[in-house]
Amino acid sequence: MKITSIEDLKRIKEEAQKNTLLREGTADIKIVVCMGTCGIAAGARQVMSSLLDEVSKRNLKNVIITQAGCIGLCDREPLISVEKGGEKVYYGDLSPDKARQIISSHVVNGQIIGEWVVHTER
Repeated sequence: MKITSIEDLKRIKEEAQKNTLLREGTADIKIVVCMGTCGIAAGARQVMSSLLDEVSKRNLKNVIITQAGCIGLCDREPLISVEKGGEKVYYGDLSPDKARQIISSHVVNGQIIGEWVVHTER
């Protein structure tokens, strides 16, 4: 995108600040994307991008998305955890489309997608 005015620059700044808020701070729901070498090789960057886009598109203010390294389940990458209400659910073998479905089902509607769950902590 070519910047041709102050308004363009302000718009870029606002978008960057909005995306930064998705990765920092406190919220009711925390999503962690495993971004170790194994996760990145399996597509974790695309999953992260999909999650950020979906949360932004839905204007979900109570969600933060952050990243972590490998958690040792390399054969199930890409992996994310969704922490909501004291319960942490790990989803594995993800794609960008599955990540969007997790936002819709688990994050928005509170419905865990059991077939993608690899581990749960309470």
